[in-house]
Amino acid sequence: MAEVLTPEAALYRAVALAKLGPAYGANPRVGAIIIAADGTVIAEGFHRGAGTPHAEAVALDYAVSTGVDLSHATAYVTLEPCNHTGRTGPCATALADAGVGRVVYAVPDPNPEAGGGSETLKARGVDVEFTPHEAAEQLNYRWLTAMRQGRPYVIAKWAQTLDGRIAASDGTSFWITGEPAREHAHTVRASIDAIVVGTGTVLVDDPELSARPQTILEPHQPLRGVMGKRSTAGARVWRDENSIALHTHDPAQALASLWRRDVRTVVVEGGSTVLTAFFHAGFVNEVHAYVAPVLLCAGTPAIGDLGIRTMADALRGQDVTFETLGTDFLVTAHLSKG
Repeated sequence: MAEVLTPEAALYRAVALAKLGPAYGANPRVGAIIIAADGTVIAEGFHRGAGTPHAEAVALDYAVSTGVDLSHATAYVTLEPCNHTGRTGPCATALADAGVGRVVYAVPDPNPEAGGGSETLKARGVDVEFTPHEAAEQLNYRWLTAMRQGRPYVIAKWAQTLDGRIAASDGTSFWITGEPAREHAHTVRASIDAIVVGTGTVLVDDPELSARPQTILEPHQPLRGVMGKRSTAGARVWRDENSIALHTHDPAQALASLWRRDVRTVVVEGGSTVLTAFFHAGFVNEVHAYVAPVLLCAGTPAIGDLGIRTMADALRGQDVTFETLGTDFLVTAHLSKG
């Protein structure tokens, strides 16, 4: 018996499909499902990453191959169909050309180069409906924020002691947190586009800046970015071409360079000078603070002086979550979602 979905269930299915795509990359995660007038599922698809067919194209290819009449069908899409030609053609045109009678999308596309697909569809005589859907918005909130702000979404990440130190007085920092917290941090690295540290971190720690989550056989490796003007030649961060020297102390310039490399989500891992610069510039969207039950009572603070002198001016996180990781815990807080 053919599966029958209500309009609400169709949108939730589209979101579930979108989750199958990669969280990293220049493109958002998108799912699409085409439903007949009686609610039966005709076809579905999701976007597998940059350079691959978009979700709508995948669903359309199957639907057209079956020879079914799409004039009374509805395509449910998590994001407004794109309106530009890049490595693939515009989905708005493809839907209209295939004769789809109606399109329902959950989130408007804020990309100035790709938005406007709904107007193209309307001009071609397709019935278009915008149905806001919180799950679809949340799925791509980092990418959507990056598009709305015109710069990469910034996650500030550090591991600290209970008294807020990220290194001891002698500069040592290995290891503040335990293995479960470090494993979690590697999983985050595998889901973002770039990692940024300063030359000081490279010179002192010589980090690999790779994603090594035990739960993923071949994890995506983010671009490795180093801010600053000191030479770090010979460091492990330069072991291959998946790295970029950001010869600046200005976070705005660093983010602009990363944006040109199709970076949409970046984790700034420090040290304190770099983290402070991003906070001072107002570019931090999200905070990941891994806290260990350790006291140093001296050493390097996670964030330097931002000029805040009264509680009324304090930076306060929103949508705060806590996660226990072995004997440590992770605090996640959002400062700006765009």
